[in-house]
Amino acid sequence: MSHSFCQSLRSFSLPSGSEGKYYSLAALEEAGLGTISRLPVSIRIVLESVLRNLDGEKVTEDHIKQLAAWKPNDPRTHEIPFMVARVVLQDFTGVPLLADLAAMRGVAQRLGKDPKRIEPLVPVDLVVDHSVQIDHYGNEQALDLNMKLEFQRNHERYQFLKWGMQAFETFKVVPPGIGIVHQVNLEYLARGVHQKNNIYYPDSLVGTDSHTTMINGVGVVGWGVGGIEAEAGMLGQPVYFLTPDVVGVHLTGKLREGVTATDLVLTITELLRMAKVVGKFVEFFGEGAAALSVSTRATVANMAPEYGATMGFFPVDNATIRFMESTGRTLAETQALEAYFKAQGLFGVPQKDDIDYSQVLELNLDTVVPSVAGPKRPQDRIALDSLSQKFTELFSAVPEKNGFNQPSEKLAQRFKTSDQTDIGSGDVLIAAITSCTNTSNPSVLLAAGLLAKRAVELGLSVRPHIKTSLAPGSRVVTDYLTRTGLLPYLQKLGFNIVAYGCTTCIGNSGPLSPSIEEAITEHDLIACAVLSGNRNFEARIHSAIKANFLASPPLVVAYAIAGNVTKDIYKEPLGIGTHGEPIFLRDIWPTDAEVNSLLEQAFNQEIFRERYRNLDDHPLWQAISSTTGQVYNWADSTYIAEPPFFAEFPSITKEVLHIKEARALALLGDSVTTDHISPAGAIKASSPAGKWLQAHGVSAIDFNSYGARRGHHEVMMRGTFANVRIKNLMIPPKEDGTMIEGGITRHLPDNAVLSIYDAAMLYKAEGIPTIIFAGEEYGTGSSRDWAAKGTSLQGVKAVIAKSFERIHRANLVGMGVLPLQFIEGHSIQSLKLTGDEVFNLNLGETITPQGCAVLSVCYPDNTVIEIPLLLRIDTPIEVRYYAKGGILPFVLESLLN
Repeated sequence: MSHSFCQSLRSFSLPSGSEGKYYSLAALEEAGLGTISRLPVSIRIVLESVLRNLDGEKVTEDHIKQLAAWKPNDPRTHEIPFMVARVVLQDFTGVPLLADLAAMRGVAQRLGKDPKRIEPLVPVDLVVDHSVQIDHYGNEQALDLNMKLEFQRNHERYQFLKWGMQAFETFKVVPPGIGIVHQVNLEYLARGVHQKNNIYYPDSLVGTDSHTTMINGVGVVGWGVGGIEAEAGMLGQPVYFLTPDVVGVHLTGKLREGVTATDLVLTITELLRMAKVVGKFVEFFGEGAAALSVSTRATVANMAPEYGATMGFFPVDNATIRFMESTGRTLAETQALEAYFKAQGLFGVPQKDDIDYSQVLELNLDTVVPSVAGPKRPQDRIALDSLSQKFTELFSAVPEKNGFNQPSEKLAQRFKTSDQTDIGSGDVLIAAITSCTNTSNPSVLLAAGLLAKRAVELGLSVRPHIKTSLAPGSRVVTDYLTRTGLLPYLQKLGFNIVAYGCTTCIGNSGPLSPSIEEAITEHDLIACAVLSGNRNFEARIHSAIKANFLASPPLVVAYAIAGNVTKDIYKEPLGIGTHGEPIFLRDIWPTDAEVNSLLEQAFNQEIFRERYRNLDDHPLWQAISSTTGQVYNWADSTYIAEPPFFAEFPSITKEVLHIKEARALALLGDSVTTDHISPAGAIKASSPAGKWLQAHGVSAIDFNSYGARRGHHEVMMRGTFANVRIKNLMIPPKEDGTMIEGGITRHLPDNAVLSIYDAAMLYKAEGIPTIIFAGEEYGTGSSRDWAAKGTSLQGVKAVIAKSFERIHRANLVGMGVLPLQFIEGHSIQSLKLTGDEVFNLNLGETITPQGCAVLSVCYPDNTVIEIPLLLRIDTPIEVRYYAKGGILPFVLESLLN
């Protein structure tokens, strides 16, 4: 480190009377490197990491100078090496990541190296929260029964996790039944500031769930990455990204009476999607931001993936300190947090004109109205008083306009199931209070409890065939709902606690009754789910439910009572009370004063400390036995298998510059999500994965889910592109013009219709490379590394789309698959592609970040055209990853050498 940068190490006083050291950002400004004090707060926190980790190799003085000189609207060509303080995993993505680490140790042993060279260099916490499914609901035994089933189904996975806990010194596991990873991170794992050798530095992280951004609500810089990138970060590689634009969102005013944090989140999601903030940092500022509770800030930050931003950041201020104190952090921790951020000049929410942003957006909180979002995307906000009309319009609208293409007269039709339950389109069949977005926020959960209390007292009820559930984000939620006396009223309406986990929002809603599923299929009903989640993509919530609406917890309860989204709950009664009187939403909606009077009971230091004191004391977890040792002994299992990504290591793979005579494996439309590419939910018996499991002695009742089986590549590569709602344009439509759904394609030149997996394996056997074509926002959704891993294992060499979601694009590069982008107005439609064409792809003599490529299209009549493409290998380090065949062999080679 040069003399000038050494001088940036300074001292600050702690309230205890001792002194700490820190790397001063003000010192960089004094040295003339830039106007650091006007940089966005999030950029300054990243800059501190770059300064502190300067080593002349991974992090150089040029990196510091480039970031210190950040300008709001400069071209974004510089690559930032960001060394994070820690990594957070959830089990769906964490189990395959642990499998990769175990495989790397096996390679080290095979090559005569010390297996312990493969060891996370930063603390890693894995929270098991995605594996529980709602099989039981509506009764007081539901939580216990669902947990028992979870442990029974996932025994092999949990054994593997326990092996990882003893094999890796820095790898910790938060067992099942504790809470959702992001709420556990917010309430327990986040420290705010760390210290090593008396040098203090801000908390920062990446996580293998896209909603890692929830932690931005307490001023922690962090975001979701694929498991592939997280693995590299764990093993000492910086997280590389291009210097971002930073969009400032100026919040003014205050929320109206009766408007919830969820309504605010859905409004911000709509606003920022329209502003195209994909890949940018978003930073909230102004008096409106400062007045928001930390729980509401975390709710807004959580939805950053839905509005497309890398982060949705709120700086540290007095509210942050109070939150950290009230959730059980020690006095020494909170005092150090406040003292450090004040010494660094990072304390407080900036006001207008304090910071230079790339763009400033305005939102007056007074304009926010009660809202829901859906039926297929979280950014499609609908004002609550318009939902009935909007659903009626969408019912008969064409799919291109997000509709369901049904005859309008069918909406009024009712049908009887085999057990005589009366159902029809628009009916709410799933009502779930779930997901990290809202179960972290006491104000909306207490509002749901107050609404339930008033509804029960007035004689309202929920029809028994509606699948109701309450899945809190942590056990503390149950404590404050119990202390306030509200839990019994939620239970009376069927909202019994079913799990402490992600459940419905991740697709673990569990089965509906067979008679209801049969009726939905037989009559092609557009049934609905209403959930307090963050994702409502097609087939995510339940394969039979086609319309899914995101809503605040009290609205989830209200719609469960109403029973149908065609009912205008602003004007029509929710139901009839005990004395025959109509009961309206306004009659049971709680006031802000009522909610606020209970909020103090939600935060109790001792309860937080008690709940997080002994995390592994559950008898089901203690009963899990496992193997020991530094290298994993791979057993015969349909859950865990040695991944194939290192089979040819250490052979050197050079980048592919020319792809010749390729075929299209699929032609896909806009907004193809990682749920479409790599489903997390149920496995159909007739699917390639279902057939493989049955061939290996697993009965359909024991399939579990794709998410639970992410530790086994044979299941996951067969599940790639297997979503029941995916639409491949290579398959001709039905006679009525509607698209055929499901993971099928045409194998050329014989034109055989096969599953995408079977066609991919045929092409691989024939030595024919394949390409996926897509529209806008390809790869939107959860940070699913298997969406890229499965694509790679199916032999796909390139994905050509109109635009990419940030994490999935990086994951494709990380698995050696080329992401390329249409330019100059080209698309599947403009090229009139049908899948019968032959393609050649030329990247030139060498690969340069965001360089050009040429696609040659040979049509069946031998006509040939060439078009330019943008190569979405964005940074120099990604070029090196691709040259090695992916990030995993690159990192393994670095560690072993």
